Amino acid sequence: MAGKGSRMRGPDKTLLKPFVPVLGRPLISSILNALARAGIKTVNFVVGYESERIIAQVKQLIPPGLDSRFIKNPDWQKQNGISVLAAASHVGRSFLLTMSDHLFDQSIVDLLLRNSHPDQLNLALDRKVDSIFDVDDAMKVQTRGDRILKIGKDLTVYDGIDTGLFVCPLEIFDHLERVKSRSRGRDCSLADGVRSMASEDKARAIDIGDAWWQDIDTIAMLASAERQLRSRLAHRDVALANAGSDRGNRTEN
Repeated sequence: MAGKGSRMRGPDKTLLKPFVPVLGRPLISSILNALARAGIKTVNFVVGYESERIIAQVKQLIPPGLDSRFIKNPDWQKQNGISVLAAASHVGRSFLLTMSDHLFDQSIVDLLLRNSHPDQLNLALDRKVDSIFDVDDAMKVQTRGDRILKIGKDLTVYDGIDTGLFVCPLEIFDHLERVKSRSRGRDCSLADGVRSMASEDKARAIDIGDAWWQDIDTIAMLASAERQLRSRLAHRDVALANAGSDRGNRTEN
């Protein structure tokens, strides 16, 4: 959560993207609650832009039982691979990696934790390409079976979309460092690291099936997410009402 979030901020220069309200709740709060329900015990927050304000506000939203640590990335203006590298000395084994601006079903985390290979990079992949709100802006992935072949926003041949949820081995840091060392600006993206691991057949995709997620990069994406969430809540309420009606019918019978 180190970036500036400029596409979401618009004219409001005081707005901090992780706290944008989604159906009345801060974006980051929904993410933290999903992680806690999935059994995550410790979260490392990589911060950069307005880090002190971010830290102070996040601390008020951390669910009970969730241990929080904050890692400052002084080079937060660079790509997101640099933010991942900032955490290298803070983790000692494979770890879940998520973006602070992606909403997702808890079931995706459960799926990743159950099916990940500890020595591979495991990416939660959405193969429902036609359902993606802004596919032009999405991180596209080309696979063969469960093996990742290519990743990039400019791919013309692809069969899935990167959801921004991973289980990474410690080796990801080595790959990011390699890419960074070859870069003139000493910079790298997370996609660069995935690409590097894929070149050694060490990156795999885990299909999320019918599960839901949404990147929240723009006002339009936020509006789309809220529409979908309202629809999902309405369907859930109908299902609960029907279940209650069924129980009442069985009692009467």
